[in-house]
Amino acid sequence: MLEETIELPAIHTILDVQQTTCCIVGSGPTGVVLALLLARQGVPVILLEAHKDLNRDFRGDIVHAGVLEIMDELGLTERLFQQIPHAKADKINFATSKQTVTFADFSRLKTRHPYATIIPQVQFLEFLIAEAQRYPNFKLLMGANVQELIEEDGIIRGVRYRGNNGWHEVRAQLTVGADGRFSRIRQLAGMELNKTGSPMDLLWFRLSRHPEEPEGLMARFGCKRILVTYNNFENNWQIAYVIPKGYYRQLRASGIEALRQSIVEFVPEFADRVEQIKDWNQASLLSVEVGRLPRWYRSGLLLVGDAAHVMSPVGGVGVNYAIQDAVVAANVLGNPLQAGRLQLSHLATVQRQRELSIRTIQGFQTFIQKHIIAKALQSDNTLKLPMYLSLPILRDIPAQLLSFGILPVHVNNRLRVN
Repeated sequence: MLEETIELPAIHTILDVQQTTCCIVGSGPTGVVLALLLARQGVPVILLEAHKDLNRDFRGDIVHAGVLEIMDELGLTERLFQQIPHAKADKINFATSKQTVTFADFSRLKTRHPYATIIPQVQFLEFLIAEAQRYPNFKLLMGANVQELIEEDGIIRGVRYRGNNGWHEVRAQLTVGADGRFSRIRQLAGMELNKTGSPMDLLWFRLSRHPEEPEGLMARFGCKRILVTYNNFENNWQIAYVIPKGYYRQLRASGIEALRQSIVEFVPEFADRVEQIKDWNQASLLSVEVGRLPRWYRSGLLLVGDAAHVMSPVGGVGVNYAIQDAVVAANVLGNPLQAGRLQLSHLATVQRQRELSIRTIQGFQTFIQKHIIAKALQSDNTLKLPMYLSLPILRDIPAQLLSFGILPVHVNNRLRVN
């Protein structure tokens, strides 16, 4: 008879235990904005980031009007634009060799910011962290790699993390997982996404941009390929090369020259600069998936942003919807956290207030992937864009949905700067 093997929990030497009201894991846009808004309300917050610095190659550089209106309400937009280089695009165009149509026209939005802004996420996060550090109840710990959740009597009471010098604990009334699409907190909590298949993957890279070339966001459709281009804040072209799901190995096996030639087939004017792509290290692969947690919370734990709902890159809405999550969470949770009376119903309210917008944008992204992107990736001929894309009245719907969602989000009045 085989003896049953019982796996005992690891025992760590804990160097210190810190107490706070809210422990947020992940210093991306969701975590930083939530920490800032809670700190403004006087809630003690510790923000944990696994990396030792923010100097990474982020792809979420598109900020829509909904976020800029939130920055307006916080009194930050003017300083943000003064301090950080950025570019603006008032439309997203779809183009084939035979036609060009406007998919989303931001210029028609009723807002102070009728455009999409391309802004370096590293500097955007640094700006927001500097703002949060004005409040003595905010603390940022870099190089804090969370490895365990602390659970007592079925309630999450905080986290254990590894730093340079060993193990540490942060105990909190609420732990928030804001650590992105590959969320460690989600995994530790045993929470699984309901996923929707995607027909595509993305290869990201940059090429130089000539000053006389027109600015803007453009998706170019060809035979079994799509190339999305937009000018970034460094005056380069940021390029998303859309390929059929699982095609990356075949593409890479064809060699870097085949990639260059494929780019030139799409955009002949890039022929004078594709040699800037020297090797595959300059191109990073994003495996696209869309998913959503059926329940974003457990007792003592809330997941927000990409940790709760993984977005498709269609429309570049990831940062926008993640920050809206943070604003709603701060609006709902600030008072209960201050009073020490946080209930499961408060966490459920955050999900309830956000879920319709998340379901709608993910449904919209899935529709575009299925009816436009998948067809383009499967066709040996130039895609004929659907007729409805050429109707001017329909340009307002994607622009509104990408920028604000179904239910626009605003900062609670008590947190606004008048």
